[in-house]
Amino acid sequence: MTRVDKEIVAGAPAVAATGKDLARALFAPQAVALVGASADEKKNTARPLRFMRKHGFQGRILPVNAGRSEVMGLAAYPSVAALPEPIDHAFVMVPGAHVAEALAQSAAQGARVVTIFSDGFAELGQAGMAAQQALAEQARALGVRVLGPNSIGVVDIHSGAVLSVNAVLEMDALHAGPVSVVSQSGSMLGALLSRGAARGMGFAKLVSVGNECDIGVGELVDLLVDDAATEVILLFLETIRDAAVLGPALRRARAAGKPVLVYKLGRSAQGEALAQSHTGALAGNDAAVDAFLRQHGAMRVELLETLFEAAPLASRYARTVPALDRAPRVAVVTTTGGGAATVVDRLGLSGVEAVAPPDAFIAHMAARGVKIRQTPIIDLTLAATGAQYRDLVEQMLQGDWCDAVLCVAGSSAQFHPQLAVRPIVEASAVGGKPLLAFLSPEATQSLQVLQDAGVPAFRTPESCADALACLFRAARAGQGAPDAPLPPLAWPAGLPTQGDLSEIEAAAVFAALGVPVAPAALVDPASPAHAVPYPVVAKVCSRDILHKTEIGGVQVGVRDNAELAAAVQRLMANARAHAPAARVDGILVQRMEDRLLELMLGYRLDPLVGPIVVLGAGGITAELHRDVSLRPAPVSLADARQMIDEVRSTRIVRGFRGLPRGDVDALADAIVRFSRLAALDGATVAEAEINPLFVRADGVVGVDCVLRLAD
Repeated sequence: MTRVDKEIVAGAPAVAATGKDLARALFAPQAVALVGASADEKKNTARPLRFMRKHGFQGRILPVNAGRSEVMGLAAYPSVAALPEPIDHAFVMVPGAHVAEALAQSAAQGARVVTIFSDGFAELGQAGMAAQQALAEQARALGVRVLGPNSIGVVDIHSGAVLSVNAVLEMDALHAGPVSVVSQSGSMLGALLSRGAARGMGFAKLVSVGNECDIGVGELVDLLVDDAATEVILLFLETIRDAAVLGPALRRARAAGKPVLVYKLGRSAQGEALAQSHTGALAGNDAAVDAFLRQHGAMRVELLETLFEAAPLASRYARTVPALDRAPRVAVVTTTGGGAATVVDRLGLSGVEAVAPPDAFIAHMAARGVKIRQTPIIDLTLAATGAQYRDLVEQMLQGDWCDAVLCVAGSSAQFHPQLAVRPIVEASAVGGKPLLAFLSPEATQSLQVLQDAGVPAFRTPESCADALACLFRAARAGQGAPDAPLPPLAWPAGLPTQGDLSEIEAAAVFAALGVPVAPAALVDPASPAHAVPYPVVAKVCSRDILHKTEIGGVQVGVRDNAELAAAVQRLMANARAHAPAARVDGILVQRMEDRLLELMLGYRLDPLVGPIVVLGAGGITAELHRDVSLRPAPVSLADARQMIDEVRSTRIVRGFRGLPRGDVDALADAIVRFSRLAALDGATVAEAEINPLFVRADGVVGVDCVLRLAD
């Protein structure tokens, strides 16, 4: 047995750290080993020691350097095994080939967590991934937790544990505050810290997750929910690797009143080859991720600027803002008409309505000596004193005609900060609904005055609108999500458990879930006898032909046996011509159904966030309309009703301009039942679709069914 093997047997913890134990070792260690620490202060590997000294770390620092007995005035040791005392946390900076040995020795010395700065793992491809998997397995066997590899480090501002090589930590002082950051980009961790610090933002903890071979974003969010120093959590994401952990952690954060703001890259890219259906194209990676984050209560921002600027807004109001079943209404008061117009324009694009005051409020303010007009922007540039401005804002905050109040300051904010923002600061004491400010000039002093008073303030109209929209959207998200997993349903007997299903087989699965489908019969092309009443639709039925219209495989409006016989010949000829290798089971004869509206109901097993349900405009042009709503599956009845409201096309059957109403209750029930594809036991559904799904006055019915199983 080698020396390292003996250390593993004799010294490794029996149980890997989680919860409070992990948090203590990760953020507030008492003894830290810097493995590969350099004595050359110009090198990256010298930074953690310099940073911890500079920023007040009170624990013990043990440098490990194979070639030196002293590093920057501290005794150094040739290996982790040679350390004279146990450690809580090891920060590993040696070349990738030596990481496994450092990990084993750290575990033997009692380390509960090892942060690996070293690269050369999954980011390099297949060989690197294999090395990373071996490292993760080694850590599990040792009972030690790993952050990384390829992590730029972890920072706790309050304890001074600055286990990072990020150059931004050269700054003279790190301002402690309530905001914690988790980033999948190491370089962006420093960028977020510096940009937030420039706005006077204080931080609690910052973590670069690297390749996430063990500790991931979800577990870190869960730890931060229990962290007394953290009030707001910011996430910079490139992907989602641990949806099963992240989802519940986001819900815990929401329940604890700790808002989670997310900036995720990848809005413009599909990221992978999608399946051959409208659902695949409409529920691409980013759309699925967006639905996942919203459903679990995270505030996904559009702009990087919003990530830090929205933090004060979320911190102050996320616990109290109501969940609205309509567009949020904001009252806008300004001393610069043009500056306010830039925000109002962006608010409209973000789904927030700038509303004019009602007659009663105008009369109320007139009686108090403030004359305003019934316009969406209340311009007080020449019409009011500071006291009147304050009174107007206070009355708005107490009124019932708006959900938030936005104050827009003009040029005076740049040169007279107290005069420009004092009325806003004084009015903020009233409390109640959200109060925020946008300063149209570059006005650092006024921003600081507002920040010191706890009033969320914004530098750009885009981030202001983005933040306010996210605040109200997060309040509404996930209101009806199930609290516990639904029991599994048995896969229907006799159906395949892999590959593509034919339409009649897919319809049988949907019917087993309780989703209404049109009556149909599978007939022999040579003798197409059936009992389905005319008129009917005739379709080629084949597991190899999912999109029948594209090969001329559908004939509608068939009125009698003669027409059916002719249709069968055409359909079979088209199948042979366009899909000669396809195995045709027969011709599906389906009853013609009436409808008020065509929709598409889809399902996709997303590789990042799991099963997703899609409701959208139906027909062959579904992708062109992109009028859709998505939710993680399975969904609740409340979620299903929200989805219906979010699809613009459904207004046609919800009382639009006196048109006949459709059975929205039956539609919501069908969405819920269809979403239980996620609970099927015995086969894994990769993708499914009913397109079109007909909405009628007295129910819904699916008339074209597709289902693809995972391999």
